[in-house]
Amino acid sequence: MQPSIVILTYNSEDSLPLTLASVKGLSNDIHIVDSYSQDRTLEIARQHSLQITQHVFTNYGSQRNWAIDNLSLRNEWQLHLDADERISTELAREIAALDETGSQDGFHIPRIVVFMGREIRHGGMAPTWHMRLFRTGKGRCENRLYDQHFHCSGPTIQLRSVMYDDIRLTLSEWTARHNRWADAEVNELQSEEIDGHIAGRFGGNPVEQKRFLRLAYNRAPLFLRAFALFAYRYFVRFGFLDGKEGLIFFGLQTFWFRFLVDAKLYENRKKHKT
Repeated sequence: MQPSIVILTYNSEDSLPLTLASVKGLSNDIHIVDSYSQDRTLEIARQHSLQITQHVFTNYGSQRNWAIDNLSLRNEWQLHLDADERISTELAREIAALDETGSQDGFHIPRIVVFMGREIRHGGMAPTWHMRLFRTGKGRCENRLYDQHFHCSGPTIQLRSVMYDDIRLTLSEWTARHNRWADAEVNELQSEEIDGHIAGRFGGNPVEQKRFLRLAYNRAPLFLRAFALFAYRYFVRFGFLDGKEGLIFFGLQTFWFRFLVDAKLYENRKKHKT
């Protein structure tokens, strides 16, 4: 299989070279969809003779669906990446060996988080699953403001080899971004619009199972659920084995961020009552 590859970028000069190196030789059709970067991102893309399109960024879901609808992709299959993601050598070989004419329309790919240079291998984070490889016309990104996933309208299976989410942001940038994502999640939780969302299903594919667990989490009491989630990931699922980087990651991602979402929900509810 030789898929067309779509990479979203914004000020990605530090991470884009590794992403491009990981897909070298996998595709003859690589597209950059850039959100008007101010650094050397476009210069790097031009050095690799890639096809570059710029489009104003609203959110990840709308940007990805815009790319699906508007790019002139050569190949029958599409692989979607962010500029801080890279695929392993094993995954590149596995994708290249896939039969394009097979009965599957999509493939879920296991993803490993790399935080402060360390792979997060515990806490229920290894791996997370993402639908990123699908037949053209079969895949879309769900209509969510935060934590958007692709979904496929045909049969899917899981690949074995991994991709990496290599987080290279400073902690200041990372927390600022998560503060914005907390606002997005609060808006999402308070919205009655659910069209285009992946439904949670206990016995479904990995993304549907994740949505099922998220529904259960959302029904739990505010604030208490953030403590419970941190305790589950850090102690029950052995997140402490990921060292100091794991402590920072689970403390921020699992506790601080989820607690911040709850605090913003509480703030909004108090404003609504008054």
